[in-house]
Amino acid sequence: MRLNLANIESLPAWVRRPGYVPSEQACGIVHFGLGAFHRAHQAVYTDAAMNAGERDWRIIGVSLRSPETREKLRPQDGLYTVSIKSDAAHDIRVIGSIADVLVAPENPQAVIDALAAPATQIATLTVTEKGYYQAANGDGLDQNAPAIANDRHGRSPSTIYGYLAAALAIRRQNSSGGLTVLSCDNMAHNGQKLARSLLDFLDDINPGLADWTRQNCTFPSSMVDRIVPATTGDDRDGLRELIGCEDEGAVFTEPFSQWVVEDCFNGPRPGWEEQGAELVGDVAPYETAKLRMLNGAHSALAYLGLSRGLNLVSEAIADPQIGPLVGRLMRDEAATSFNPAPNQDLSGYADQLEARFANPALPHRLIQIAMDGSQKIPQRWLATLKARQDAGRDSPAILQALASWIQHANGLANAVDDPMRDQLARLWQTAGQDSIAAALFGKKGLFADHWTASDTALAQLTGHVRNNRC
Repeated sequence: MRLNLANIESLPAWVRRPGYVPSEQACGIVHFGLGAFHRAHQAVYTDAAMNAGERDWRIIGVSLRSPETREKLRPQDGLYTVSIKSDAAHDIRVIGSIADVLVAPENPQAVIDALAAPATQIATLTVTEKGYYQAANGDGLDQNAPAIANDRHGRSPSTIYGYLAAALAIRRQNSSGGLTVLSCDNMAHNGQKLARSLLDFLDDINPGLADWTRQNCTFPSSMVDRIVPATTGDDRDGLRELIGCEDEGAVFTEPFSQWVVEDCFNGPRPGWEEQGAELVGDVAPYETAKLRMLNGAHSALAYLGLSRGLNLVSEAIADPQIGPLVGRLMRDEAATSFNPAPNQDLSGYADQLEARFANPALPHRLIQIAMDGSQKIPQRWLATLKARQDAGRDSPAILQALASWIQHANGLANAVDDPMRDQLARLWQTAGQDSIAAALFGKKGLFADHWTASDTALAQLTGHVRNNRC
């Protein structure tokens, strides 16, 4: 038996289900990138808002490439389950907020029509950073990307910009009003970057539409956080035994969920803040906290844990040496390296992070976190090191973690997965153990533009590299 509207009432009584009739609700949101994260995050907040009595906020999902999600959800009338993985009792909830899934390459006009519909108020996106086609220097849109060139010349759209441009032109012509275009991707200043790139695109193809968009659309930034691992066959089999039916769209996630949204909407929106989202004037402090506390701690757990032969985040945080060091990194160093927003509880945030890291029901492999370290450490560690060094403070916990990354990234081990692996290996060969820290973080070091270590910090870091232990 496949989960759908016809058999939803046959589920066990303890399985939570929509408090509204999904088929009776109109659609007010179009979402690009209907992957597991969206289904466990923004779609859940929207479902909760309709459970609380709001109406007509169902979501039309858009896949820019694959029909896979449509094939999972359309036979189920858009229904799917979200299962919370923890040591607590089973927590499974049926989500009814997704009305349909469109596969853009099959019918581009259907996507444009959905965006242009007068009932549509919000377009949301989780298309990964690649889907924004940012210029290599970070300065606006990469106008030379082949997909952007295709859309710029009026061919059938293939990017978010082509679809938005076509839909906004219709909305302008029909006096349907603008949109709130809300990025939910894990990218700092995502709303600003999206606005800049879309307006770059429109300025080039239709300056009048660009001016109309500036006046009639808004682009809030947002910060999202929830761990949503890929669903496995074992996950689905276990779910079927629990609820008595097949769910091809099932997602499994952790209890924690965070969504911080800049409060600058163009028009109506769901009451997401009543369901746990935070509507704020400035998302930046929350982005910084995530980068320096969550992501910084994750990287420390990865490199320190791997150096001790550990495999999972839950194992590393339980280690009697690593766990306390990561706690100091978050509380004493990262949390004191920037100015928090009013009422932003960084101590409570650190407590939540430690509880999440310790959750054994959601295995998170250290080797996955360790990938691409050279691309991650500037935001996760070096920004904190620079801020604290400029303020006359040292950062002993981060220096110990950084030493583990230096050892991990020497390029000699097959486990190293990093775009700068060969460059780092050559640097190790020429500098050696006693000078590698200076070659990386000294005045002329490879990462000196991000953080130039003081003489004291360089000596401490060199000592940690020699000792290779926390």
